[in-house]
Amino acid sequence: MASASFLSLLVLVAMASAVSAQLSSTFYDTSCPNALSTIKSAVTAAVSSEARMGASLVRLHFHDCFVDGCDGSVLLADTGSFVGEQGAIPNNASIRGMDVIDNIKTQVEAVCSQTVSCADILAVAARDSVVALGGPSWTVLLGRRDSTTASKSNAESNLPAPTFSLQNLTDNFSNKGLSLTDMIALSGAHTIGQSQCRFFRARIYNDTNIDAAFATSLQANCPQTTGSGDSSLAPLDTMTPNAFDNAYYTNLQSQKGLLHSDQELFNGGSADSTVSSFASSASTFSSAFATAMVNMGNIAPKTGTQGEIRLTCSKVNS
Repeated sequence: MASASFLSLLVLVAMASAVSAQLSSTFYDTSCPNALSTIKSAVTAAVSSEARMGASLVRLHFHDCFVDGCDGSVLLADTGSFVGEQGAIPNNASIRGMDVIDNIKTQVEAVCSQTVSCADILAVAARDSVVALGGPSWTVLLGRRDSTTASKSNAESNLPAPTFSLQNLTDNFSNKGLSLTDMIALSGAHTIGQSQCRFFRARIYNDTNIDAAFATSLQANCPQTTGSGDSSLAPLDTMTPNAFDNAYYTNLQSQKGLLHSDQELFNGGSADSTVSSFASSASTFSSAFATAMVNMGNIAPKTGTQGEIRLTCSKVNS
């Protein structure tokens, strides 16, 4: 029995490591040794020009991975009869940074033709964006290939909504193989970036677990009437909106989460203790965030002969 259980354990361990075995941090060391430095310099320049872009690039990677895996499908634009994911409700008039990724791809193609995938560029750009805004670094595993398809319906059903409860969030991330700690840590990406009024209107007018002065301050640029000021922006982290730090969690402790789904992480439930831990220790958060980003980047990548290496990130190869 003991040997049978040990064998079962070995099989489980092998299955768990299968994805990371397919991806490798040294994937482009020989085929495109300047890939990572090319991506880094382009991301640093883009974030230096507009700090918000760092958050936008992290979000692109997230919205890519949660819809049929980290395969660059979010970058495919609607053309003719091809319907991509950019028009899906969570993405429409909301995701941005595709032009920056296109620019990076052009620069990478100039040093190594049709070698580095758009999916990998997204993964590296997310890491470099976090670093550019003062956050932690981590080793990005590489070797993803690009999809030749996209799914608007899967984008609408798989991406978490700002109205989600803690249970909704926990289930949504669990469906992608991510733990409660991963979910809470990844939510900490809301320490940077901005959100549109249409995504937090209900919270600032209807929720009771919100700091009154905070709600009032947001109502000035986000009228209660739907259709009025829908795209007005507010920082997700009101304390240090352009610094990647752990202030997001201290904001939650003060009932100053911008989205309903943010405040759900600190509302008397199973996530409270982890939020408190991240709020009191920046290093604990940084470590958990780095681990969670690697885990997210491992969601169902296409490898080997699956998919393709796109020449242009916004369209499949002809």
